[in-house]
Amino acid sequence: MEYGWFDKPVPISLGITGDVYNVSNARQAAEILLNRWPTAGSIKHRDARYACLQVLQGLKKPEVAREAFVEAAREAGILFDDFVS
Repeated sequence: MEYGWFDKPVPISLGITGDVYNVSNARQAAEILLNRWPTAGSIKHRDARYACLQVLQGLKKPEVAREAFVEAAREAGILFDDFVS
């Protein structure tokens, strides 16, 4: 299985204390989307999960998963916007 490294980490804020995590690859993103996502069930959440899994199977490029993950994180209100481009 691939890791699907992102060209630039995606900073997100999770948990009660709002700890900032830098998600560096599709494998990390998939784990968070599957196990730690605060607002699971939206279309953007589903699309991001699918994109990450496609990258891990070598079917898509990591930038596809990164873009979908950023959009899902923005929708969920956990994207640490100051550092994302």
